Amino acid sequence: MIVVMKSDATMADISGVVKALESMGCKPHPTRGADRTVIGVVDARQGADFSHLEGAPGVEQVIPITKAYKMVSREFRPQNTIVNVNGVAVGGDRFVVMAGPCAVENREQVLTAARAVRDAGASILRGGAFKPRTSPYSFQGLGEEGLRILLAAKRETGLPVVTEVISPELVPLVSEYADILQIGARNMQNYALLEACGKIRKPVLLKRGMMSTVEELLMAAEYILSNGNQQVILCERGIRTFENSTRNTLDISAVPVIKRNSHLPIIVDPSHAAGHTDFVIPLALAAVAAGADGIIVEVHPCPETAWCDGVQSLSLHKFEEMMDKIRLLADAMGRSLPAVTRAGS
Repeated sequence: MIVVMKSDATMADISGVVKALESMGCKPHPTRGADRTVIGVVDARQGADFSHLEGAPGVEQVIPITKAYKMVSREFRPQNTIVNVNGVAVGGDRFVVMAGPCAVENREQVLTAARAVRDAGASILRGGAFKPRTSPYSFQGLGEEGLRILLAAKRETGLPVVTEVISPELVPLVSEYADILQIGARNMQNYALLEACGKIRKPVLLKRGMMSTVEELLMAAEYILSNGNQQVILCERGIRTFENSTRNTLDISAVPVIKRNSHLPIIVDPSHAAGHTDFVIPLALAAVAAGADGIIVEVHPCPETAWCDGVQSLSLHKFEEMMDKIRLLADAMGRSLPAVTRAGS
């Protein structure tokens, strides 16, 4: 349920409604909009009568939320949420590019990639220190040593870092190094992990599960918000279908669907959707055209020697090519990217 206050409602009016809701066992969440305050209400008792609030001072309307997800819904918060990541706004006018290697291999590899993606216009550095893999014999990541390498790259380039956390126990450790905690597709419905990330005050990048619906993704995000963390970025990374010409099938329609139903920012992962470098750039451009707030893409200084997902990783040159094309399309869509700083620009 949401309580819409009148444009001339006083702070005393708003406080009175909040106290009335709390006395009924509810958790009110006031949000100031452009011209009025909206109070979102969760944990309302089944069948509770809120009709008396219609007559409370300053109240304009009481509206039930019809969606299974409450705090994530556009009904709960009509205006877009903008997640601030160390000065990088995700969900605003700027199209945000997160880029870097799939897995952290060594310091030189990460620093080389970090410098290159920054100079080409990326805003956030990605890299995996902990890698959940299908096979137990595949490379699982460097762990905390990988986190230290990412931190060194952040200090040199100024790029905030996004990296994956794979269990609730690792949330405190990864939080010491990362600016965004990524919850991967395999962990989208790891409810203990969702709740642990909801109890911290760092942005969370939540990827859609490979066999999950959009509603299931939004319900997973609800776990994070309901535990107190409002800084959530959603990610469409492709779903598993009968089609096998790509690694996954990019559900580009998920972008406008989520934009209509939720206030949270949504980005796209063309690397995992494509599974091959030949398709990454076209899918990245599709994300811009569909209205996504950004992309997260894998970039490696030498993809043919990558320890993980080299076949879908862009070379440094290909990344520059992609950024040039994104910049043109983003400008046409009314979005901007950071200026290019590479030599000769």
